[in-house]
Amino acid sequence: MKNFYKYLIPLVIIGFLSIAVLESYAGNKDRSGQAGASELLINPWARSSGWGSVNTAGVRGLEGMFVNPAGVAFTPKTEFIFSHTTYLKGSDINMFAFGFSQRVGESGVLGLNVVSMSFGEIEVTTPDNPDGGIGTFKPSLLNVGITYAKAFSNSIYAGINIKIISESISDANAQGIAIDAGIQYVTGAMEQIKFGIALKNIGPRMKFSGDGLLEKTFLPNDEFSTSMYMPSSQFELPAALDVGASYDFNFAEIHRITLAGTFRSNSFGKDQFIGGLEYSLKDYLMLRGGYAYEDGITDKADRTNVHTGPSFGATVQVPLSKESGTTFSVDYSYRATDPFDGTHSIGIRFNL
Repeated sequence: MKNFYKYLIPLVIIGFLSIAVLESYAGNKDRSGQAGASELLINPWARSSGWGSVNTAGVRGLEGMFVNPAGVAFTPKTEFIFSHTTYLKGSDINMFAFGFSQRVGESGVLGLNVVSMSFGEIEVTTPDNPDGGIGTFKPSLLNVGITYAKAFSNSIYAGINIKIISESISDANAQGIAIDAGIQYVTGAMEQIKFGIALKNIGPRMKFSGDGLLEKTFLPNDEFSTSMYMPSSQFELPAALDVGASYDFNFAEIHRITLAGTFRSNSFGKDQFIGGLEYSLKDYLMLRGGYAYEDGITDKADRTNVHTGPSFGATVQVPLSKESGTTFSVDYSYRATDPFDGTHSIGIRFNL
């Protein structure tokens, strides 16, 4: 009976996500731009973004908090990541991310990450001062995620991520909550075959409030202005569903080539087909590249995504202690964009 429940939970998750796949198979491009909190779709981590976040099936460790929460279950002991992203270089938008994961018990892992976006100072404008000159403000986007992942067997891994969302300017703000859930299945004589499903950004609608929504107006037959609250519309979160698979080709015990593919269904955008390849030399040097295809991506006139598809990345990893398995690594990724000069991410990682 114990083994029955051990496999029942992941099977229920598989069934739930499979139904979601069938219901969400086609993205709705007619709803593009209608969702908010779009920063939830930006990968802040340098390693997984280097091949287009294609590794839904094979992500390992802390970066699974964005790609697939099930991958967090593979954290050996303790992992730290610090990452900085220059988003759309030339736009002065920066993203900072910190993450921490810790194994708890024999099969569970608990993770925490904080992601913030900075837009610099922006001129305050009003109907009476359209050119500014009356001050500046700094928009702030902050997401905090807490993940729990668990190995249910040597083949089945699952995880759930709860995200707290905060968006604010000087006189208006919005808060929300979202949930990600994922599962991975590993098989093959050398565990070289992997499958994964991740459901992302599921949560209630968000809404802005604050003094910024107050509007001064003159009522009929009234000599004095009156402040009226103009409520904002609610907006939905950018839900997405990723279904992926990968295969590891191992050569002479020191070379590995991983071929990966993911289908992404966006509730508020076009579907994407992502393919990627990663080469590893004894996990000391890793090179990767990916391509995210969607309808119209190759034609500038029809393209509706600032990212044009290609992505590239590299990792240099140094073992600090062979006995404990401690490593230090530096990750870098580049994502091509049009316009601007691409999105660049660099991160440092400690596995203790």
